[in-house]
Amino acid sequence: MKNGTDSFLSFGHWPSAGSFGFNTDILATNPINLSVVLGVLIFFGKGVLNDLLDNRKQRILSTIRNSEELRRGAIEQLERARTRLRKVEIEADEYRMNGYSEIEREKENLINATCDTLERLENYKNETLHFEQQRAINQVRQRVFQQALQGALGTLNSCLNSELHFRTIRANIGILGAMEEITD
Repeated sequence: MKNGTDSFLSFGHWPSAGSFGFNTDILATNPINLSVVLGVLIFFGKGVLNDLLDNRKQRILSTIRNSEELRRGAIEQLERARTRLRKVEIEADEYRMNGYSEIEREKENLINATCDTLERLENYKNETLHFEQQRAINQVRQRVFQQALQGALGTLNSCLNSELHFRTIRANIGILGAMEEITD
């Protein structure tokens, strides 16, 4: 058995005269094995690798196209939003200006209404004052007239004696009788 193992191990030491054998020298066989494996992989895996790379390239290009479309769509939306914002700002300015002019109109109307109310109140005050003055004048006249009448009655009562009093009464009765005959 030792001979069989020795002969197996000795294959690596045979001269390379066209015979086939195993080389057990790891350092010498690794680069050869790697190059053979790489050659086989490149030869047979080239198509698969190309297909994988083409698929990856197509996905990347598709993603780029989708990104460009999304970018264009976002730019369009941004422009529409900017246009709408400008319109809204213009409308807001118009509302603001209309609001200011409406406020000014309301303010002017309120001032005019207040002036009218003040003028009416002033007229009412003047009328009230005139009425109160007339009432006060009438009260003073009535008091003066009452005092004058009381004074005149007092003077008449003190000056009249009973005979003069009876004559005055008879004369007044006569006048009333004459008036009564005229009316009948």
